[in-house]
Amino acid sequence: MPACQLPPDELDLAHLDRQTAGDLALARELLALFEGQCLRLLPLISGDAEPQARAEAAHTLRGAASAVGAARVADITGLIEAGPPPDELLALTAALAHAVAGVRAAIRLRLASG
Repeated sequence: MPACQLPPDELDLAHLDRQTAGDLALARELLALFEGQCLRLLPLISGDAEPQARAEAAHTLRGAASAVGAARVADITGLIEAGPPPDELLALTAALAHAVAGVRAAIRLRLASG
């Protein structure tokens, strides 16, 4: 797969293009901001935060993920935001970490490809 093509479940570049009206500089800026949010919020969501703090962090990341076209991250954070039982939360946070890693890799490819 060429470097500029990403798996569709990681980052929907067509969605991002619509959100930014094709402005590549804006898309790059949004992706960089989203990556920063992932780094800041994932430890809060996956850690020992109070349920309300976890739900708020998940809500924030869900909105950001939806905006840039990271649907899998948005879907998982939506489930976490709802406050699942502890055993489901553990599985969801592991899935979220994996999804965020995939999106971050896709972002690096996107930023490197221009």
